[in-house]
Amino acid sequence: MTIFRHELRQGRLSLIIWTASIAFLFAVCIFLFPEMKGEMDQVSDVFSAMGNFSAAFGMDQVNFGTLTGFYAIECGNILGLGGALYAAMCGISMLSKEEKGHTAEFLLSHPVSRNSILSGKLAALFLQILVLNTAVLIISLISIYAVGEDIPWKEILLLHLAYVLLQIEIASICFGISAFLRKGSLGVGLGLSIMLYFFNIIANISDSAEFLRFISPYGYAEGTEIVTNISLDGMLVLLGMLYGVIGVCAGYIQYNRKDVM
Repeated sequence: MTIFRHELRQGRLSLIIWTASIAFLFAVCIFLFPEMKGEMDQVSDVFSAMGNFSAAFGMDQVNFGTLTGFYAIECGNILGLGGALYAAMCGISMLSKEEKGHTAEFLLSHPVSRNSILSGKLAALFLQILVLNTAVLIISLISIYAVGEDIPWKEILLLHLAYVLLQIEIASICFGISAFLRKGSLGVGLGLSIMLYFFNIIANISDSAEFLRFISPYGYAEGTEIVTNISLDGMLVLLGMLYGVIGVCAGYIQYNRKDVM
């Protein structure tokens, strides 16, 4: 519990900044929707005729003139990419920062097992992700109510669930990678999340690259498909969670056998 609380204290400023930034952008997008709603039908026609560009972001599947369509594209991209960057940043530094800051020797000198250290850090990592997403969801619902729109509960909750799972997967993979790093590297985590984002774009554009949907977590967190089908792709979700479990297991195995002194 001591390690768990320490990690939460250490990461609280970053959590507050990222949560406030993403929630603010969400609120701005939602408050802009009533002003733009009347013009969105024409925008939808334009985007639907833009071929591969529209397919890359799923803009050919939804109507921008509806709240769900607008929310899936605009708000979905904010949380999908912003939340993934935050999750990757936290995950990739969770273990490597101890060696980079030369605090690993002090930490391991205490009567606590390495597995306890790992579990405390992992629990703190997941809790931070849940806090960010819960706060963003609450701000989102308040904003929708404030602009006088009906809340599409099922679509909104499914969208946010998908992004929570996406962030947990990326954080878990980065957590595992972190055990192999000695000096820490935010670039590795941020680069991984951006690469996975573009994998999904490529898969949407080219049929021959559709296999990338089975690699990228954005395959099951495609906002336009979620609001269209009102469901998540169960197979892709299970595959993504498997990648996350493999990442966590790799982190435990590597950290338990490495020499951090």
